[in-house]
Amino acid sequence: MNLYARAPLRIDFAGGWSDDPAFGESGGGCVVNAAIASYVHVEFPTGGKTIRLHSEDTLEHLTVSSPAHLVYDGLLDRHKAALNMLPVTGGLEILSRADVPPGSGLGESAALDIALLAGLARGRMEDYDTDELVELGIMLDAGELGSSGKRQDHISAAVGGILEIDFFGERVERRRVVLGDDAFAELGQHLLLVYTGQTHFSLQAYRRIWEAYSAGDEEVVRAMCGMRDVARDVRAMLEAGDWEALARLVDRNWQYQLTLDPTMATPHTRSIETAIRDAGAWGLKATGEGAGGCFLAVCPPDRKDRVAAAAEKCGAIIIEVRFDFEGVVVSAS
Repeated sequence: MNLYARAPLRIDFAGGWSDDPAFGESGGGCVVNAAIASYVHVEFPTGGKTIRLHSEDTLEHLTVSSPAHLVYDGLLDRHKAALNMLPVTGGLEILSRADVPPGSGLGESAALDIALLAGLARGRMEDYDTDELVELGIMLDAGELGSSGKRQDHISAAVGGILEIDFFGERVERRRVVLGDDAFAELGQHLLLVYTGQTHFSLQAYRRIWEAYSAGDEEVVRAMCGMRDVARDVRAMLEAGDWEALARLVDRNWQYQLTLDPTMATPHTRSIETAIRDAGAWGLKATGEGAGGCFLAVCPPDRKDRVAAAAEKCGAIIIEVRFDFEGVVVSAS
């Protein structure tokens, strides 16, 4: 039996950074994001006597004779971590690919975690609900790989749809943003996802921001609280269908991101941002908590083609925005 798993990527409207447990314990974080119909795909062909790992995105490949030889060394570590958590017997191949370029700031790593774990769980004849898959994804990140262990991207990849997610330290509450079919279609008509071709936000900058927050830096604390408050307003604008107000909130979130670290914007991304604004976008932000690799722009439908053309003239690539409501899916052949 060969298995296939896919998990959706996400766009985030507001609230990044406030979902970190370090912030949630003191101020309560909030994020609003939406799963989109762009995916991380993982195939699990069985057979043979070795474990064979492949990433089409990074062109990395590895073959080992047994799970005992899976060592974290920077080569396909997420694939290895998933196998260490949910080991299999016999030969297995894992092939992964994403629908978007690496470093797009759309939650690719978490979507890969969820797809890997869901597929391996099915192969072991184990049944995990979405909350359990999210926790396994956090364990993979925080436990196996020693990263931050945030939840928003894992939740979106596992659950799908548009979500408002509140964070209180380790406690998380999520609720769906419910729109009618016409409103979802209208929202999509106002959104443009622009891949800038550049991801540069560094681990050093990430650490610097959190060190400033821990030291009580007023600007950093104000920016994180501001992003959380913006996210809490986004849900109301989505449900009201007030797309211009949504754009203003998205734009405000981007200004808070730049307050945290102005280097999130480079000369290249600023040229794209300027072109998007000049062509008629109401507002925009970089996806992800850092510079991301994409801008999410909100613009009137009658200017959308003009905005897209302006971005492409600067070397950007347009990614279609359609929503995913299923979350992770596993199938067998």
